[in-house]
Amino acid sequence: MQQDQISENFKKIETWRRIIFMLIYAFIDSMVKLMLWIVILLQMASVLISGKTNNNLLEIGYSLSSYHYHILLFLTFSTDQLAFPFAEWNLSTDVELLKKATNQRT
Repeated sequence: MQQDQISENFKKIETWRRIIFMLIYAFIDSMVKLMLWIVILLQMASVLISGKTNNNLLEIGYSLSSYHYHILLFLTFSTDQLAFPFAEWNLSTDVELLKKATNQRT
């Protein structure tokens, strides 16, 4: 009985589709983390040189951090909502919209 269930699980297209998306997002997330570190270093330089944070870098940092959060929610099966580029960017960067999508799953 259990062997049959396992065999059925391996045949589900939805599971393989999600695994493919997870691999894509894992790659994208590694690039996002690199970009976040660049933003972090630029923001530190801005504070050291001018004594204040750069508003453009704050916006980029928030946007990338929210996107990273959305990807992690998908990778940990906490949401079925796809992140950018398979969904609108504003869903990934708006944490409140993302929370609503995640809560609808439960």
